[in-house]
Amino acid sequence: MIPEKIKAKHTPMSPKSVKFPAVSSRSGAEPVTVVDGRDRPLAVMPLAEVHRQKLYHRCVLVLVYDREHRLYLQRRAKSKSAYPGCFDLSATGHVQAFESREDAGIRELSEELGLTAARLARLASFPASPQTAFEFSTLFSAGRIQEEPRPNPEELDGGFFAGREDVEDLVEHFRDLLTPALLHCHEAGLLFSR
Repeated sequence: MIPEKIKAKHTPMSPKSVKFPAVSSRSGAEPVTVVDGRDRPLAVMPLAEVHRQKLYHRCVLVLVYDREHRLYLQRRAKSKSAYPGCFDLSATGHVQAFESREDAGIRELSEELGLTAARLARLASFPASPQTAFEFSTLFSAGRIQEEPRPNPEELDGGFFAGREDVEDLVEHFRDLLTPALLHCHEAGLLFSR
C-alpha cells in the first residue's frame, strides 16, 4: 500500500512505462525511487518533491584516492541547497530511478570529477534517518586513480587530495566546513581503511 503523502504524485514502478526527459541534477526534476523504511521501492518522484516531503530514497558516496593513497575531497558548489561550500567525499549523489547503486556511483564520478571507473568496491551501507536526509546511503571506493580529477564547475568549487593527517586536522579545526557524510565516514574509520 502506498502512503497517502505519495499517492497523489506517484508513478508506477515499471521502467518500460515511464519515460523521463533528460534533466539536470541541479533542476530538482531528476526522477528518483521513493522507498519505504526497509529500502523497498514504492514509487518514482522528482527529487525536489522527495526532499520537500522528506521521503526515503537512495544516495551513493564514492571515495577516490591518488597513488599516495590520499583521499580526494570535493568542495561543494556554493549554489548547492545542502551544505554549500562545504568539503565532502570525493563524489556523491542520488540514485536515479531504475539505476543500480554502483551505476549511480560510476555516473557521479563522471559527472562531478570527469573520472571513469569500470567497477566500484562497495565498502558500507548506512540506514536512512533524519540525520541522513532520509537517504539510504551506500559507500563505494573507486580505488587509486591514475588520472587527475576534473571538477565540474556546475557541481563543485574544486577539491584536493588529503592524507589521513590532513583529514584529522580538518575535523579538529574546521568541522563546520565538512559535510555530515564526511564526518560520519571519518568517525567510523572508513576513509583510510583499505
